[in-house]
Amino acid sequence: MRGATERAIVVSALKQAAPYIRVYKGKTFVVKAGGAVFASVASTRALIEQVALLHQLGIRIVFVHGGGPQATELAKQLGVDTRMVQGRRVTDEDSLEVTTMVLNGLINTRILAACRDIGVPAVGISGVDAGLIKASKRPPVVMHQEEAPVDFGFVGDIESVDIDVVEKQLGLGLLPVVSPLSADSSGTLLNINADTVASALAVALEAEKLILATGAPGILENAADPDSLVSYLDLAGLKELGENGSLSAGMMPKAASIEAALVGGVKRVHIINFNDPDSLLLEVFTNEGTGTLVVERTESLRPAERSVGVAG
Repeated sequence: MRGATERAIVVSALKQAAPYIRVYKGKTFVVKAGGAVFASVASTRALIEQVALLHQLGIRIVFVHGGGPQATELAKQLGVDTRMVQGRRVTDEDSLEVTTMVLNGLINTRILAACRDIGVPAVGISGVDAGLIKASKRPPVVMHQEEAPVDFGFVGDIESVDIDVVEKQLGLGLLPVVSPLSADSSGTLLNINADTVASALAVALEAEKLILATGAPGILENAADPDSLVSYLDLAGLKELGENGSLSAGMMPKAASIEAALVGGVKRVHIINFNDPDSLLLEVFTNEGTGTLVVERTESLRPAERSVGVAG
């Protein structure tokens, strides 16, 4: 009896996923994961296994990673100060060296190793490779609630994206694993927020989805209440949450990247919690999902999607 029940569950799951598989086969997803995902071998493998399944189902995956926690920890070990302003890292010369070691070395290689173990043909690149991301050093920025303009140091603002190298890799059936480190026209290395890079790549690739895997359950109506998850909302709702102070400091840069992606033509942006088992697969292959879905206008949502959670 138990075997028959388990087989029925498997068949039911496959039938439910089949329409999504047909729709998404051949489409491009950009998946971005923060550094917290890679704190352990187990959490790294759990996410990469889900990414691998999407790849094996014929979805073109571009995987972008951060490495903030690891950079902070290594900086501490090396005696390098870390400064954050409203969720964004200030990068001086010493911090840039640490960031380069972590992003292009530790994290990127760890992901590639997990891909090799699972049998996914992945290749590691950064924004520096083949001019993928061309950037310029950010001038001092006037920030809300800061007394003086903030100099973020060797932090870059994206000027252009040349997706030729990524398209070639995707065309060969490879899975690009992208570090957000970039450079200006003279070769000066620049650190760029990984959410920003993921958003820019999603727009340039005309991606079907941008998926942000974080340690948070999604976007919360009240940052202090983990039970106030907003299942779906649109740009107007996202702007309202930002203006009334509902978004946490860490979610503010993500909100800007989400807006840029949707305005740039990406149809759907998802924010999921990598700690939830199979959260990526559940978000892609079920109406209910697990995190927050953001669209340009809620009118574009299917009735089944609008029947779940709270609309913004």
